[in-house]
Amino acid sequence: MIPPPAEIRRIVYLGTPDVAVPPLRALHAAGFEIPLVISRPDKRRGRGGASSPSPVKAAALDLGLPVTTDVDAALEVDADLGVVVAFGRIIKPHVLAELAMVNIHFSLLPRWRGAAPVERALLAGDEVTGVCLMALAQELDTGDVYRMEELAVRDDHTLETLRDELVEIGTRLLVDGLVDGLGTPSPQTGEASYAAKIDPTELRIDWSRSAADIDRVIRLGNAWTTHDGKRLKIWAARPIGGDGGPGSVDGIVVHTGEGSLALIEVQPEGKPRRRASDWANGVGRGADVVLGS
Repeated sequence: MIPPPAEIRRIVYLGTPDVAVPPLRALHAAGFEIPLVISRPDKRRGRGGASSPSPVKAAALDLGLPVTTDVDAALEVDADLGVVVAFGRIIKPHVLAELAMVNIHFSLLPRWRGAAPVERALLAGDEVTGVCLMALAQELDTGDVYRMEELAVRDDHTLETLRDELVEIGTRLLVDGLVDGLGTPSPQTGEASYAAKIDPTELRIDWSRSAADIDRVIRLGNAWTTHDGKRLKIWAARPIGGDGGPGSVDGIVVHTGEGSLALIEVQPEGKPRRRASDWANGVGRGADVVLGS
């Protein structure tokens, strides 16, 4: 049971990546006491084996907040509520039984339950997505919803820009809900879908698909194809008209199974990102270039 707003002063915060940092900072700025932050263990990076903290741990330490990786520690502090944002770990039933928790989820539930809701909404071509402030339940993303807000997905949204806007909405929903009162939650309705993590193979461009489909893959980031047996990342492009053999290149224009794409920014393997026009000049505008072969 979520306490009334007058009784929510002390919050245990559980989160890990960059998207979970703004809500943590907003709760702190709003005057909530945060006796404990729980995050994922530090990761080893690089050949030297040096470890680095998660973005949430780094932010918590910057705010002077205690941090642990032990979820059970949430029961060892005096807290009125737990707040979960992209934590990335299962919270066991005995913890949920003793400490009520709310979660920010970046989709319109029950669509895109799971780890990659923003990626899946963009890749599927959803015209609308949004944020849910929900009760945390034992089964993945199945809890009742306290607040929901929609956001139109624009053609110029990248994964980064879409996620940033959703985080801003989610942060506002969280703070306003805890200050004003969450009210009575509503059960999720509609057909559920699961947002599995993006597999690297899904980022390989299939030029036989339509320009619109490929554009969405590119807007996820790290989309790639091949040229002369080496990887070529496509960082930015725009769909245009035109026909030709899928993967065939005419200057900066690549033809697809339906329509074409004008390349804007690319990155040849082992080299920095560059304007597509510079890359096209390098490979020769008159050359018979086919990507993906």
